[in-house]
Amino acid sequence: MIQRLSIDTIISKIQNEEIFHAVAEDYSLTLKIDKYVHYACGAIHDGHQFRKELWDNCMHTEYERWYEEDPETKHMIISHPIVIAGCDSRFEYDLNRAHEDAVFETAWGKELWHKPLSEEMKAKSLEKHYNFYKVTHALISKLEEKFGVCIVYDMHSYNWKRWDREVPTWNLGTSNVDNDRFGDDIELWRQWLSEFKFPHEIKSTAKINDTFYGNGYFLKFITKNFRNTLVLATEIAKVYCDEYDYVIYPEVVASVEAQLRIKLPEHAAHFYKKYAK
Repeated sequence: MIQRLSIDTIISKIQNEEIFHAVAEDYSLTLKIDKYVHYACGAIHDGHQFRKELWDNCMHTEYERWYEEDPETKHMIISHPIVIAGCDSRFEYDLNRAHEDAVFETAWGKELWHKPLSEEMKAKSLEKHYNFYKVTHALISKLEEKFGVCIVYDMHSYNWKRWDREVPTWNLGTSNVDNDRFGDDIELWRQWLSEFKFPHEIKSTAKINDTFYGNGYFLKFITKNFRNTLVLATEIAKVYCDEYDYVIYPEVVASVEAQLRIKLPEHAAHFYKKYAK
């Protein structure tokens, strides 16, 4: 059962190692903890909600917002014991950018607002950004305290059709993690992703720093604050939808979820065995 809880209550439950499913009081984030394990999954760009008071002022259509979000990424990791996800569109505030840059004025080369946002409007959005990172800090603190090490699978997707060259089905961004220490773990994850089987003869290729480099704030925040946590920024090309026609392919999403259900805990177990004291 999902409970609607305050941020302070969510953090208290984490600190007390309680099992729970929660949505924040303002519906900005969800967190489910079925069991305390040494790994967590994140889907920070899964959200599509967009505050109604912003609608008339926004120049981007609902489709344009959806196109730049990462739909279904929470669904792909939903079976894992610990999942944190954003509910709001990155067009309101972007959880993968630092607090001071999280509210856009322009987005992907286009002005975002007819009239500049008031400080009050920005503050409403930035409070949700701040609260998400309070919860993230509490969560990773608990996992490192309990297990000594932690691994976070930071799920994203990207629009592959906009590229004018062949791009991989999976991309791992690693430019801001300790590659000397974790390089073998990164390479193993890349190799396993390359072996995925998709419906409709969609091929699976996986590369490191080919399209994106792991420059997101979620990864940087955790890496800066926690010495023994590896964040794997894992981007899937949007082969699971038609990014131009606004259609999701549920059979492809289900295929990804089913394979991650097996491979992701195996990879996390391999990591834990290697680094746990």
